[in-house]
Amino acid sequence: MGRYSRRQSKSTGHDHKDRWLITYADLITLLLIFFVVMYSVSQIDSDKYKVLTESLQLTFQSQNSILDGGKGVTGTAGQSVNNGGKGNQQGQNGQTPQGQQNSSGQETLTNREQAFREQERELANLMQVIQNYVQTNNLQGQVSVVDKPQGISITLSDQFLFDEGKADLKSGSLGTLARLASLFQSINTTISIEGHTDNLPIVYASRYKDNWELSGARALSVLRYFIDVKKLDQSKFQYAGYGATRPTADNSTPAGRQKNRRVEIIVLRQLQE
Repeated sequence: MGRYSRRQSKSTGHDHKDRWLITYADLITLLLIFFVVMYSVSQIDSDKYKVLTESLQLTFQSQNSILDGGKGVTGTAGQSVNNGGKGNQQGQNGQTPQGQQNSSGQETLTNREQAFREQERELANLMQVIQNYVQTNNLQGQVSVVDKPQGISITLSDQFLFDEGKADLKSGSLGTLARLASLFQSINTTISIEGHTDNLPIVYASRYKDNWELSGARALSVLRYFIDVKKLDQSKFQYAGYGATRPTADNSTPAGRQKNRRVEIIVLRQLQE
């Protein structure tokens, strides 16, 4: 009896030592399953990949931006904006969705996209005409024009427009303002007239209390010329006086203060409803 017990005990101990093989086999099996799953996930469905690439190419090649671009990433370079008129779209109601081509193979645009393009063309032409006028009449030190995000900004020096501390227009500036008025007649957007001064207080004889009143009065004088003398549509204009709160140069120097005393006429980049 004692001999049997010793043999049974010795056999049971051997079984316990070999149980690690079962755990090891399970681990190997799980690793094999893991790599099989990873391999299957990494395989690319060629048909789906082809559909995806074709879709991306069509997206980048479509010319449905409101800005004037080319044929997209894979197409030709963009041209300057020159599309005007009214666009047609066709869909369920017989209109073509934006960015698609019509029966003749030409790109179609929404009415609003075409309106934006037409306005950009008008603003670019306006800027070019004013630049030519300034150069022809040697007004580089008195009048400047730049394209800003909000629109085309035409800056006129206070010395060109007014006497010191006054808001009455000088006769020498009327020709330039008349030229601007003729250009504004065909612009279908809002025109903002903004007066600015330096930061020096008004100490000379003046009917204006401070720079706020002076800047506002000067902007109003330019506005009155456009709507009272040149009979432009008053609904197209707005004006404001900013005093010394929006300097473009250093007010600590005479040259900087001179640049800050100005009237800005901004043809805003927007569409009328």
